Amino acid sequence: MFENEYVGNIHIHSIHSDGSSNVAEIAGMASKAGLDFICFHDHDYMLDRLNLEEEGFYGNLLVLIGLEIGRLSHHYLAFDIKEIVKGDSLGPQEVIDRVNQQGGFGILAHPFEKGMPFREKSRAYVWKDLSVRDYLGISIWEFSSRWKERVRTPFHGLFFLAFKKQCLKGPSRRTLSFWDQQCRERRVAAVGGSDAHGGLFKWGFLNFRPLPYEFLLNTINIHVLLYQRMSRDFGPAKKEVYRAIKEGRLFIAHDGLCPAKGFRFDFISDDGSNLFMGEEGAFNPGELVIELPEEGEIRLIKDGMPVQQWQGMEAVYRVKEKGVYRVEVYKRVFFFGWRPWIFSNPIYLR
Repeated sequence: MFENEYVGNIHIHSIHSDGSSNVAEIAGMASKAGLDFICFHDHDYMLDRLNLEEEGFYGNLLVLIGLEIGRLSHHYLAFDIKEIVKGDSLGPQEVIDRVNQQGGFGILAHPFEKGMPFREKSRAYVWKDLSVRDYLGISIWEFSSRWKERVRTPFHGLFFLAFKKQCLKGPSRRTLSFWDQQCRERRVAAVGGSDAHGGLFKWGFLNFRPLPYEFLLNTINIHVLLYQRMSRDFGPAKKEVYRAIKEGRLFIAHDGLCPAKGFRFDFISDDGSNLFMGEEGAFNPGELVIELPEEGEIRLIKDGMPVQQWQGMEAVYRVKEKGVYRVEVYKRVFFFGWRPWIFSNPIYLR
């Protein structure tokens, strides 16, 4: 069992592109939020270089620098790259290839977002070419993208500002369906993020920050599971976190709704071997074991289809056939009912 769990917020923008605070300021906010690591993805078309000199430990917080490549569509979150990739003159597959050639890896960002109907005329930065290959994974749940889709009028804006955490929808059905389809063919890691900008909203006499960094850093996080305690040396720590992301050894949680630290999803085979989130193995009969830090509604998904659900803090499911198994967890919130809370990476039983 993994005991080394670290919580991070990814897809953050700084003043190097269209964010409103610098790296050190955001790192301070993240430390106050109790995070273990954060990763910046400023826009390629607003940068001249990667600013990798700002990576490192800020106190106990690990700060990583990535890149968001793309302008009007095909936004790609690049990790562990050494040089900037300019996407304007490249097709989406060329972007993926350039990142891979540097030894980095990448994630499709908000591939099916809808945009905000109010003020932004539902402008969205989607993935139009889904025939691309060799990407590592998909960002299935991003707070900013998902939140703004529901703001249709000033009234909606006021309501969803007042109940930002409680009203957030989970990953869209289209996103989950696409991810499940890809997972049936190969391992595809899922992540989630905040897409934090800390930007000002101006409308008439109003001038405020609807989604400040302090709020977003405690919303959609990833919880990575490391084989050992995170190193205090930057190089090894960076490598350990990136390895966990690449292997899908993580789950996505809305920690603002309820802290999710302690969630586990494992497979214990009858032959004594174990598999954890993100891992793949030959099918043998066994049991899937699910544990929650607090009570919730557990939904087990196989090959994109729900197979069973429970309420409580733990569940055990007898596995009798191969498939791609993942877990969704919903938390009951007074007045608002069952709200999306945790989404695991799959266990692949081939």
